[in-house]
Amino acid sequence: MPQGHPDTAAGAPKPRRLFYYNAGFLTQARIRRILSLAGYDLTLGPTHGKPSDQDLIAVWGHSPYAARGEAVAAETGTPIVRIEDALLRSLHPGRAGDPPMGLTIDHGGMHFDPSQPSDLERLLSEHPLDDSALLARARGCMARLTEAEISKYNDFDPAAPLPDPGYVLVIDQTRGDASVTHGRADANTFREMLYWAQENHPNHPIIIKTHPETQQGHREGYFSQADATGRISLCDAPVSPVALLHGAVAVYTVSSGMGFEAICADHRPHVFGMPFYAGWGLTEDHQIIPRRARNLTRAQLFAGAMLEYPTWYDPFRDRLCNLETVIDNLEAEARCWREDRPGWQATGMRTWKRAPLNQFFGRHKPVRFTNRPDPARGPVMAWGTSPAPDMAYRVEDGFLRSCGLGADLVAPLSLALDDLGLYYDPSRPTRLEQLIAKRAQLRPDQQIRAERLIAYLNRHNLTKYNLAGDAPVLPEGHKILVPGQVEDDASIRLGCDQINTNLALLAKTRADNPDAVILYKPHPDVEAGLRPGALGADALQYADMIMENADPAALLDQVQAVWTMTSAMGFEALLRGTSVTTLGSPFYTGWGLTRHLGPALPRRIARPSLLGLAHAALIDYPRYHDPVTNAPAPVEVIAERLATGTLPRPSRANRTLAKLQGWAAAYAWIWRK
Repeated sequence: MPQGHPDTAAGAPKPRRLFYYNAGFLTQARIRRILSLAGYDLTLGPTHGKPSDQDLIAVWGHSPYAARGEAVAAETGTPIVRIEDALLRSLHPGRAGDPPMGLTIDHGGMHFDPSQPSDLERLLSEHPLDDSALLARARGCMARLTEAEISKYNDFDPAAPLPDPGYVLVIDQTRGDASVTHGRADANTFREMLYWAQENHPNHPIIIKTHPETQQGHREGYFSQADATGRISLCDAPVSPVALLHGAVAVYTVSSGMGFEAICADHRPHVFGMPFYAGWGLTEDHQIIPRRARNLTRAQLFAGAMLEYPTWYDPFRDRLCNLETVIDNLEAEARCWREDRPGWQATGMRTWKRAPLNQFFGRHKPVRFTNRPDPARGPVMAWGTSPAPDMAYRVEDGFLRSCGLGADLVAPLSLALDDLGLYYDPSRPTRLEQLIAKRAQLRPDQQIRAERLIAYLNRHNLTKYNLAGDAPVLPEGHKILVPGQVEDDASIRLGCDQINTNLALLAKTRADNPDAVILYKPHPDVEAGLRPGALGADALQYADMIMENADPAALLDQVQAVWTMTSAMGFEALLRGTSVTTLGSPFYTGWGLTRHLGPALPRRIARPSLLGLAHAALIDYPRYHDPVTNAPAPVEVIAERLATGTLPRPSRANRTLAKLQGWAAAYAWIWRK
């Protein structure tokens, strides 16, 4: 498992019968699965009699539906386990049907009810919270949540306008919410909070942030448009909570989870209720909880509330997991929502690509395929260099693509969507180029993630296409691998100048390395007869061996250097610590990690490490689709699918279509005149 930290399933309790009297436990499959993995045997109370002294009773928080379970517990003396959504829940609120990514399973009370200590309160009071690795994880997760703008719910609109920075943020909640009523607050508390926000900040505008369920018309809040007078305004647009906190000079809350997020965003919020995060020296408290006498750092509070307390679930692997895995998964899902919710128009797409593109980009609105895209009707995407409007996004295969060739019509597992250009076109800036420059400095958590991903790819010999092949026995000597390319490929046309053919590349390699053992590996599309460009015996003018049908990963493990124009094998060689010389301008060159003999690349002045390059190219840039769950996924899931072979097999009909496509490509000169 290429994760940054160990799975937490090993710490699950022994199975115990957990009686329930709430239909939600019966109908919510995700909740049942998490509880089962956590070691609980869910048992429907009315059909199994009364619980024994070895059993437990499950209730949902302090919801109205908890009354039946509480009554049975009072009658039998059976301990209650209170269950709630974790503080990082899902893309949409639960009312929209999204299952939770984790639960809080509390044997002591409920984290938002200060009438008795919850497991979380005891943890924050008694746990040392001084382990350096734990606190480093906490700081890394806080930074990741901020950078990716991840909150409890994440269905905000990135285009929704934010208020000008410099405001005081007052956070509304849904009327009658359990965290309000059990936090010894009511409507008057919200009025008091708004009064003090104005009194303490007479020269700042006041922004009241409504709750997502109020925005969607499901529940009323404590404030309404009638409160928007003078310098007070209501923010009911679906804006990013993280961005909203970033623009605030002060934050006021009763008991909202956004108060906790405010602490993580370096605020010291004014708190008028009794939420779990109050009383630890990180808030301005308007009610006192005498039991909470300990001062915590932000990292300690986060470690307790987000790393130690919840039970997290990974739907891709169907097991309990750590918070880092949940963030991986939620980042992928949130990115899909934010980029795809307006609905895409796609142009220049071959028919066979349309189904995979719809899987990637049509999850929220079907992709509209058209030869006449209209930017006024939504964003436009085009494949590669296909003709398209100036503002079109460009789509290409990612660098961990599939288990098979695109020319063989094998659907991709990763696609790169670039709003600036084509990653293989050095004549203009690209989003990937900007991401690589940004990753010149990595946080410790990013270093760990990239390092573990690279190690996993190398350990399982994963490459772009993951083709089976021979593991050849190679001669002694300094071995240089020269990967062949499809010579009419756009990366050659756009990224090369004097050296732009496979034969010219071989000639240059031999001229500069007269005593080396030069190994020529034909491009797999050419070997398969799907694209033109075979050199045949001509390669032996300069190469010592032609590595037909050889396993690319096996070759990379045995050579000392790679010379290439723009091949992705150069990137794969870098990941394996192999020296790379480039004669063209692929995305991975010009950053100080290769010997670059190609065209000048004046924009590439940043000097990222190999980990920074890998983070940008494999984690940040592409989008990944898991065909097993039919959901957006992080790169680690796709790497595991490729390594374990748990992928659907492509249709046999694709091979015939691919052969016809390859035959047609050989005669493309006729219609390209």
